[in-house]
Amino acid sequence: MELWYAPTSPFARKVRIAAHELGLAGRLRLVEVNPWTDARLRALNPLSKVPTLVLDSGEVLYESGVLCEYLDSLAPEPHLFPSVGPPRWRALLLQGLADGANTAAGRLFAEERRPAHLRAEDMMDRFRQAIGAALHEMEPQALLTGPLSIGEVSAATLLGYLDFRWPERDWRASHPRLAAWFQQLDARPSMRETRHRLLAGG
Repeated sequence: MELWYAPTSPFARKVRIAAHELGLAGRLRLVEVNPWTDARLRALNPLSKVPTLVLDSGEVLYESGVLCEYLDSLAPEPHLFPSVGPPRWRALLLQGLADGANTAAGRLFAEERRPAHLRAEDMMDRFRQAIGAALHEMEPQALLTGPLSIGEVSAATLLGYLDFRWPERDWRASHPRLAAWFQQLDARPSMRETRHRLLAGG
């Protein structure tokens, strides 16, 4: 299988973390791509977004939640997506919360890079509020340290992305329980081997 990804993307990292946690990382051939400029990606995925997964059959899957659930179905012991009951809804809700905050973080980062006179301050405030509210919602939760659900994978991805884009902004001081949890998670091989970095050549 080919995983088309950008090393800056939290959603691509989420899929890579999931693959490691499921013991499937060795089955992925990584194709680094700039989703803004590479026409090959548009030919595979009409949204021209990462992550995009090309199966050995040639079939193409996209959207991180879909890719993670597909990988979970291939694992000898699927566990990222509980099958029934409260554990399933808890995992999916946490995934949705973290993914929404990651979307807000990506848009905030893009907006902050624009010239000051072109920035939409009201939208930036909305993005910051979404990120802050998501962290506040996660803080009291009893997050798992293993085996992880897709909720924990998504939450760890969000926190890693905040550190990558804004290392000078300290979310830990006001979220000590979340910080302690992330310190444990961030030492896992799945996290160490999927660190964010800038795209090759820039």
